[in-house]
Amino acid sequence: MAEAAECKETGRVVPVIDASRCEGKADCVDVCPHDVFVVRKLTDGERDALGLLARLKVFVHGGKQGFVTRPADCHACGKCVTACPEKAIKLRAAG
Repeated sequence: MAEAAECKETGRVVPVIDASRCEGKADCVDVCPHDVFVVRKLTDGERDALGLLARLKVFVHGGKQGFVTRPADCHACGKCVTACPEKAIKLRAAG
């Protein structure tokens, strides 16, 4: 598979989503070849932890945001970073 050849070894980096920027558009879910992301509705506690502008943005976008559910499966291909229209995803060193 060509996609796997472009990616690096797992466990070196993990994707991190900036909750104040994410609009839950699911581009990360669509492009990730390793199913690292999910888009779902925020819990009350997750929503309450956001700032006022971020809560408003979440409301406008259906109460959903992206979440990293399988960070250890990230291969650092960077497709999620490139695909995110809000530039809400960064790759950081694991650990």
